[in-house]
Formats: sequence, C-alpha cells, structure tokens
Amino acid sequence: MSTTAEMLRLQRVADRAASRKNDPKRHKCFISYHVDDMPEVEQFIEVFGSEFIARSVGVTVDDDFVNSADEDYIKRRIREKYLTDSTVTIVLLGRCTWTRKFVDWEISSSLRNDTNNKRNGLLVYPLPSVQNWAHLPMRIADNWSAENPENSYAHCCMYPLSLLALRSDIETAFNNRVAKACFVNNSRALQEENLSCS
Repeated sequence: MSTTAEMLRLQRVADRAASRKNDPKRHKCFISYHVDDMPEVEQFIEVFGSEFIARSVGVTVDDDFVNSADEDYIKRRIREKYLTDSTVTIVLLGRCTWTRKFVDWEISSSLRNDTNNKRNGLLVYPLPSVQNWAHLPMRIADNWSAENPENSYAHCCMYPLSLLALRSDIETAFNNRVAKACFVNNSRALQEENLSCS
C-alpha cells in the first residue's frame, strides 16, 4: 500500500474514532508523525480519537509543492491543504521522527501565522515504543526547553494515560497560541532532506 493510501486509511480510522462522541468543545487537531510509526499512531487515534477531531493526512511526495524552493509557498500550501481548519498540531515522536523533512515542514507550517490561517498550538508526545523519551525535531527544540517549560511555546508531555489528561494537554496547547505566542521561533530554514537515523 502506498503512503498516501495508508494515510487515507488512517484518516478513516480517525473519522470513526471522532464519531464515537458528539462534543462541540473538541478541537480539530492535525497529527504529524513518521509513517514508520503508523501502527502506534493508529493505536493513539483509536484510544484517544473521541476527544478531538483528527486530521491525519499530511504531506506526501505526491504533493505539487514538494519540489518547490520557495519556503513561503510550501508553508502556505501545507496550511491551506492540511492545516486550515485545525487549531492544534499533535506531533507523535517515534525513534526517527526527528529526521523527517515532511514532519519539519508540517511543524513549521503549524507555527505560521497569517491573515487567513492562525497559528496552531503545538503538542508533543513521545510514543510508547520510545518509553517517553525521543530525540526532538530541531524546530520543536527551538520552541521548547526542559529547563524552562513556562517560557516555551511547545507543550511537550509524557504520553497521556487518560482521556482527561489528553484533553487537558490539547487545551493547554490551544491556549498557548495566545498566551505564549511571544515564544514562537520559526526562523529555521525548512529541512531540505531526511536525515540519517542512527
């Protein structure tokens, strides 16, 4: 199965999970992840997907903007195509997520704030396979400090143990869009290629 087909299947799983609950206070969340972690991402959505409305289809090699050298155009197209109605981006970290250029692009586009699309809150969870520790993508490291989380835009947490914990983390990330906007750092150039994961 192609990556795009896998992502569309995951979106159907997300749609089913969201339909288990009718709650107008739920946030629309874009899920950013490395396709190698798809089984764990699917498990996350199966368990927690009733607490938010997931958008899980992201950038693929099939997108028309992938080969562009214009960073502003790339970020704008990702916002328009994938993030436009979401308010929080949840980054699920596996062992090699930090190496993936499309994850970097999705995070950068999430941090973009313009007249048509407001910036997303940024919530980061390590997946269970990495036992609550994962190498951070550089752009997340630019927006979070373990020594000073109060002055960090990103909300980095341990994997949630309950629906209530997840809901609280999403709300915190959502509120950070205004409360911690001054801490956003999106100055890094877009990652041009996937890095080696060793």
